[in-house]
Amino acid sequence: MFLQTSPFSFASTMDISSIALQFSSQPSSSSLLLKTPTSSPTATTRRNFLPSSQLPNPFLQIFPGNHSFLHLSIPKSCSLRLPKEPISAEAWDLGRFLRTLYFFNVPPSPSKFFESLIAQLSGPSPTKPVEEMETSGFILVAGATGGVGRRVVDILRKKGLPVRALVRNEEKARKMLGPDIGLIVGDVTKRSTLAPENLKGVRKVINAVSVIVGPKEGDTPERAKYSQGIKFFEPEIKGDSPDLVEFIGMQNLINAVKSGVGLRNGKLLFGFEGNSIKEIPWGALDDVVMGGVSESSFQIDMNGGENGEPTGLFKGVLSTANNGGFTSIRTRNFSVPEDLSAYDGLELRLKGDGRRYKLIIRTDTVWDTVGYTASFDTAKGEWQSIRVPFTSLRPIFRARTVTDAPPFDPTNIVSLQLLFSKFEYDGNLNPTFVEGPFQLPLSSIRAYIKYPLTPRFVHVSSAGVTRPERPGLDLSKQPPAVRLNKELDFILTSKLKGEDLIRESGIPYAIIRPCALTEEPAGADLIFDQGDNITGKVSSEEIARICIAALESPYACDKTFEVKSVIPFGEPFTVDPENPPLEKDYNIYFKTLKDGITGKELLVQTPAPV
Repeated sequence: MFLQTSPFSFASTMDISSIALQFSSQPSSSSLLLKTPTSSPTATTRRNFLPSSQLPNPFLQIFPGNHSFLHLSIPKSCSLRLPKEPISAEAWDLGRFLRTLYFFNVPPSPSKFFESLIAQLSGPSPTKPVEEMETSGFILVAGATGGVGRRVVDILRKKGLPVRALVRNEEKARKMLGPDIGLIVGDVTKRSTLAPENLKGVRKVINAVSVIVGPKEGDTPERAKYSQGIKFFEPEIKGDSPDLVEFIGMQNLINAVKSGVGLRNGKLLFGFEGNSIKEIPWGALDDVVMGGVSESSFQIDMNGGENGEPTGLFKGVLSTANNGGFTSIRTRNFSVPEDLSAYDGLELRLKGDGRRYKLIIRTDTVWDTVGYTASFDTAKGEWQSIRVPFTSLRPIFRARTVTDAPPFDPTNIVSLQLLFSKFEYDGNLNPTFVEGPFQLPLSSIRAYIKYPLTPRFVHVSSAGVTRPERPGLDLSKQPPAVRLNKELDFILTSKLKGEDLIRESGIPYAIIRPCALTEEPAGADLIFDQGDNITGKVSSEEIARICIAALESPYACDKTFEVKSVIPFGEPFTVDPENPPLEKDYNIYFKTLKDGITGKELLVQTPAPV
């Protein structure tokens, strides 16, 4: 028996795996009624057929309730191009077709099918190059009204970089920063004020938040006493405690921005890590949906991984019978869309078979819609990492480029698909296509940050944070903040705890430890050091410039370092406004830095020899 449509009345029934098929028609439409087993096998339902002007969209429906009927109404006006050979009911697996629709909850949209069919019959797509898809975001400056923070904001604004300021007092910030800076009102010490919707779009962070220290006897509105330096007044903590600001506040800030700035090791979407697995619901989506007979599946091979660990396995048999020629696995729509805007693409770890596959990413929950697609070749018999940059994705619908599609939106990824097909794009064929069995072990899919890594979180800490607990240190020769750490509610200890949170967060970072900050202009020669040993002074303006330079330097990534000026503490530094010093290339300093040096190494006492 063959499935066909006709303007004249036709009816027949047959039994295929307990599925009854009934055909009937009216002058203006043809209809297909599929009945699957229900709790009441003798029950029958008769649906009224609609004229073509009243057909639902889409006109392929699964009736509500027990989903035992699937109703396909085809307008008489539709002209279908049927295969040269009719589809044999023995070759085409109707049950698998229905299971596919049921797994993905919604069937393909016939209206879009006909749009695609018309486009294919009308000729190839214009040979217009596909533009690279770009993503955007902003730099968040926390502590934006402080001495370093406000200078960071001003420099970023002058450079034309997108910036927003995280501030506690909106009125104060507006007066200080001006009307054109975007403000986010929040307090790092209060987690509830760091609303995710307000921080959406943050890509990099410069954190200049610090506990406030001031004279016990008070100060002028311009903080004149504070500007002279802590050695000239008796200090005390003003406002929130160091632990609340430097430790708990850091914890809150990291948690609020982590999804926006990304992790150096990426974000696992599917795969195996250690003894755990990150699963997503894969289902087969093959050419059975258009009458083909190719078949695939996705399963877990418990010992098929690179080192004998579990791995996913995409496998099947590909056939061009009945004008078919593709097989794929696709996820159900994610219950919560993935925001991968912090990352540069997806990386697949797989064992190749020498064939070319496609990765399709969808940003719309509609079933039949544009998929942002990239092809990739595999090496036969080799485990390899395939990186698919988001900028390489091209908008595709049914193997044809959609030149007017919206840009790829990495903030709203709703499903993934892996496809092996006879077709490439716009009428081209896959040069590696062969019929028959195939298999593609897939151990993981993760979002990645491209190399070289640069800091996504730059933090302004303080020199001296490791010294209060350092054994054998002569505190009388240390700056006041080190000597008074206990009296100042363990201010430096709390700063070190905050640093540790950054280093443990997985976010690419740079931690800058300035010596005593001054209001002097930038421009003096600098000394960069590691290990937390130097003392001296440095300009707040200079530190602001270093923060911004660090954001773009791979040499600063995951480094902790101290900075001071070569100018002695008691000697003022000035510049000639008519002949200012040249702006520094901070990469010269960053290149001298080494990994893993924080000064904490000296906190571990070496046991005395017995």
